[in-house]
Amino acid sequence: MTDHFDVVIAGAGPAGAQCARDLAERDYDVLVLETESEDEFPRQSNKSTAGTFPSMMGAFGIPDDVVMNFTDSVVLESPNDHFTQGQPGAVLEFADFKRFLVREGREHGAEYRFDSRATAPITENGSVVGVRYNGDEEVRTDVVVDATGPAAPLAKQLGVVDLERENQAIGIEWEMEGVEVNHPDYADLTDAMMLRLDHDLAPGGYSWIFHTGEDTAKVGLCYIQNKTYHADDEGLSIDGHLEKWLDNDPRFENAEKLEGKQHRGSAHIQPPSSLSTDGFMAIGDTVPSIDPLWGEGIHKGMKSARAAAITADRCLTGGVDTSAEEMRVYDDLWHRDVAPNASVRLLMTHLLYYAPNERYDRLMADINAMDVDTLASANGGNPLAIAKLLHREDLPMLRDFVRDDPEIVKQALPEFVPFL
Repeated sequence: MTDHFDVVIAGAGPAGAQCARDLAERDYDVLVLETESEDEFPRQSNKSTAGTFPSMMGAFGIPDDVVMNFTDSVVLESPNDHFTQGQPGAVLEFADFKRFLVREGREHGAEYRFDSRATAPITENGSVVGVRYNGDEEVRTDVVVDATGPAAPLAKQLGVVDLERENQAIGIEWEMEGVEVNHPDYADLTDAMMLRLDHDLAPGGYSWIFHTGEDTAKVGLCYIQNKTYHADDEGLSIDGHLEKWLDNDPRFENAEKLEGKQHRGSAHIQPPSSLSTDGFMAIGDTVPSIDPLWGEGIHKGMKSARAAAITADRCLTGGVDTSAEEMRVYDDLWHRDVAPNASVRLLMTHLLYYAPNERYDRLMADINAMDVDTLASANGGNPLAIAKLLHREDLPMLRDFVRDDPEIVKQALPEFVPFL
């Protein structure tokens, strides 16, 4: 095996495998280091609900045979109301999806080394020139990409990311059968992806039911581990919150968990401190790239992978220049294509979770009355559209929010300025 590659990627998740796939298609020598063994891959990292949309499937050439169920709508639930919007989507079999990306990359020439845990960057004269893995093994490269997710061993040591526990969202999910997706007391969830806002179930987060066909569904919840949202959570663990929901929601009265189909994961809901440095980029959940408002991570992770591949191609074409200045092209692409209006959407996320339970019912009434274009603008972070979801009665809550989360408000202000 060669000891020098054009690009070395740590992590074979969707972001890492897609970056390898893109670069291998451009005939670069690419190595992917993956912690898990190949025989079990991706048992330990099979952590995603894997709900996505046709834009991702089409943009990245994802085949239908990794889809568990094609959906027709997205449903938002509050404790006593709901909103349904027609929106085609797809619930992926996440393990099959990851294996497809690895297989595609290999077919184009990318090399994978499983059982290979990246532990440290190798630097010379201030630039990253390689990766140390499995203790004392080394590989040299022109560009290093950290796609290891929240572990971020390379990015942390280089000071590229500073992931804070209070901004970490954790999640648990079971695949279940016997779920009554069309219960008379709730919205019809047949061929739907449902997200529920309800502090009694998921303080500082949301729960979900993603229909995967017939009477089966992915059922889970996630929340941010921030004490602001957990003052009245009864001291329950995340498992306890999920069990509370399963015990009390009649849609699960006859439901059973599928053996071996539990998934756990985490991601950070915070803006990136930085994204790259000399010879180095961080992608996917390492940055992090997950959508802060609704938790969709696959499409954004894939976009960050493509932005990194474009940057590496630029830096390696016509001579090698992997200086921090040249690598900063990735930063520009990330902010333009991966997470535009990131600070405003982060503000929306924290404000949404800060609101009391009864405010969620009013939110459902508001978005049911709102036209589709305005709703899309609000979801995209347009301050004028967001303002239409606020009421005079919200002023005390907004005052308390600004007092409790001043840094989040401060970060979002520059993105509000063009609209003022």
